[in-house]
Amino acid sequence: MMKMNGEHPADMSEMANMDQDTMTMPGGTHMMMDTGSLRRKFWVSLILTIPIVLFSPMMGMKLPFQITFTGSDWVVAVIGTFIFIYGGQPFFSGARNELKMRQPAMMTLITMGISVAYVYSIYAVIANDIFHVTPTVTDFFWELATLIDIMLLGHWIEMGAVMNAGSAVDKLAKLLPDSAHLIGADGTVSDVKVASLQVGQRVQIRAGEKIPADGTVNDGTTSVNEAMVTGEAKAVAKTTGDTVIGGTINGTGTLEITITGTGDSGYLSKVMTLVQSAQDNKSQTETMADKVAGYLFYAALIVGVGSFIVWLMTSNLAAALSIAVTVFVIACPHALGLAIPLVVARVTSLAATSGLLIANRSALEQINHVKYVLMDKTGTLTAGKFSVNDVQSFSDEMDDNTVLATMAALEQQSTHPLATGILSAAKSANLNVTAAENVYQQTGVGLAGDLDNHHYQIVSPTYVAKQGLTVPKIATGHPGDTISYLIENQQVLGVVAQGDQIKPEAQKMVTQLKQDGLVPVMLTGDNRQAAQTVAAVLGIDEVQAELLPEDKDRLVTDYQKRGGVMFVGDGVNDAPSLAQADIGVAIGSGTDVAIDSADVILVNSNPYDIVKLIRLAKTMTRKMTQNIWWGAGYNIIAIPLAAGVLAPIGFILSPMVGAVLMSLSTVIVALNALTIRRD
Repeated sequence: MMKMNGEHPADMSEMANMDQDTMTMPGGTHMMMDTGSLRRKFWVSLILTIPIVLFSPMMGMKLPFQITFTGSDWVVAVIGTFIFIYGGQPFFSGARNELKMRQPAMMTLITMGISVAYVYSIYAVIANDIFHVTPTVTDFFWELATLIDIMLLGHWIEMGAVMNAGSAVDKLAKLLPDSAHLIGADGTVSDVKVASLQVGQRVQIRAGEKIPADGTVNDGTTSVNEAMVTGEAKAVAKTTGDTVIGGTINGTGTLEITITGTGDSGYLSKVMTLVQSAQDNKSQTETMADKVAGYLFYAALIVGVGSFIVWLMTSNLAAALSIAVTVFVIACPHALGLAIPLVVARVTSLAATSGLLIANRSALEQINHVKYVLMDKTGTLTAGKFSVNDVQSFSDEMDDNTVLATMAALEQQSTHPLATGILSAAKSANLNVTAAENVYQQTGVGLAGDLDNHHYQIVSPTYVAKQGLTVPKIATGHPGDTISYLIENQQVLGVVAQGDQIKPEAQKMVTQLKQDGLVPVMLTGDNRQAAQTVAAVLGIDEVQAELLPEDKDRLVTDYQKRGGVMFVGDGVNDAPSLAQADIGVAIGSGTDVAIDSADVILVNSNPYDIVKLIRLAKTMTRKMTQNIWWGAGYNIIAIPLAAGVLAPIGFILSPMVGAVLMSLSTVIVALNALTIRRD
């Protein structure tokens, strides 16, 4: 887990940027490499491969277009040396990391193949051109150069298809303001850097400003928009004694708070730690291609060394060396290098046209293990915006529209989501709304103001109940709606019912998940009643409500013990869960932090796209499996034959036949990738 070491949140953007040039190469290997550098290495190596193809035979098979002249072998050797060092550098770095982790995989296999090919080819040039040995020794510069080109191309294709340009940790750090209004011992206010704030200090937060740190309210009354952090579309009333979270947005009031958390003790810092830890753990997941490459490495090493020993004992050094090198070169994964990237590029392209952006394809390989689909409520299953479901007047002097217009007049200066819903409804109804006067908030009650010589209040059901006010039976709204009453002189004049609307595609998505044998689960920070209401409509049986980010993260881990987990969410509080889940899916309308923590982004914020994603991911893993068999399966036969297992009956695989097999498997994996179609 990342150690924060007491850094202040404002300094964390520097931490977030420290590793921005460290790319995860396909297969999970970390190295210092960016797409631009990889692209440059590919084009330089490809251009330099042209003279090698013209001047050097392929596994001893001279092609019609090849040219030889005095010194051509040395020209090939010089160019091949440059390609080996320059183009092979990413694979050397990757192999070093794999071996440090004691997990030889794709990078180690490539490094072994190109290293053996290079060393033996230099030996061949020296033996042929200086010592003039007979028969001549076959070099492998053709295979060396083309293998490096293909592997660079494959990694470039895959990185270009799935690279996530953002940084979730960086976006978290940016939620905090740069400066804060520090209140001195003498009561004077001065602006200071957020990084310098300490626990116990007092700061002032003015209307509309971001709260710089976690704290407790000493003075002031306001409502705080916590949607950026909690994901819930509602402002939260704050008054003396209440707690506030750094990174949330103050409403119309002015607050004075005492800081209770900075640096690694702050809320956002804890979320950063959860996200970073989960992403680091996920990056260690071994991919399908890595596993196959690891098996190939050990197979080639054992068979190559074994065949060398056997042929050295039964024949001579030249024959033993030639056969061993042929085994190592044939094991080089030309087709395997393109098997996965071509599928990824094809799937990524098809996904994009369906509103799915794939940021981490290795996570999608877990799709066949997924059993539970855990979903946040607000913004994922619901629209995340309050809208008026109904209006009722209880007064003979007011009709429904007058009730709505009056409430809109009082709410005109408010940014509360409920106010936004009322104002939007009034605008849609083309009502004439004049601004109320002397509008003020009533702590724990609601809003009050004057309009046309009348003093009105907008209050909650709790206030109405405490005051014992008479309310006619409400025949409006939907279960779980938020109710606001309009009153004058303690007489209830009307009511507005608002609700966070369930997305129309959500129920279809839940139904399909169940038909596919998956278990939908709702995890939400919202209250239990609202969560149960939405779950009942959608047919979700498992519901966990009133959760903090660490609660969601813990529940994801708990569910992972029972089976694979896909998590779908949109808020900052969902970021740790998105990173922790086997597959994290962010709603496109969500926060940058959530999006950058996810493996897939649903651009259209359409819940049914989750079903499309699952189907596409299953197609991807199926095609990957097929391509890996085509790309590496021929080695099951080719490696033993190249080692001379049938030599007693007079058959040894010709290097030329091995080259044809490699080329054929490369063509097959390319064609197989192109057959992927969108459902």
